[in-house]
Amino acid sequence: MSEIKTLNCGEKFAHVSVGSLHGFEGKQFVKDASGATSCEISFGTLPTGASVPFFHSHKENEENYIILSGSGRFQVDGEVFDIAEGSVVRVSTGCDRNLKCTSAEPMTYICIQAKEGSLGGYTMTDAEITERENKL
Repeated sequence: MSEIKTLNCGEKFAHVSVGSLHGFEGKQFVKDASGATSCEISFGTLPTGASVPFFHSHKENEENYIILSGSGRFQVDGEVFDIAEGSVVRVSTGCDRNLKCTSAEPMTYICIQAKEGSLGGYTMTDAEITERENKL
């Protein structure tokens, strides 16, 4: 399993890393290291033929799975479908889910978990353009 590293922290931000995703193995949660208060983010990798060792559901949080590499199958309750690099799967509360890697290469994914129905504003409805000196 990769170890999470804190790279930078300030009063209003945290910069953490699980390291290179090429060769990443296991499952790593980042909420505690980043100090996130709105969601849990995890990185996971499944080797060829492996699936998450259990089905699970959530009471309050939906999950969004983003497949970064590899391919496989995803099951939500009784429905099964193919997933591959670039797939994004949102799963509601109160239903079972699991995924399996069927590709010759490991399947690496990000899972973002947040309270279902909590998104108020987003992008330009929650953001405003500001003026600041660009130091990039």
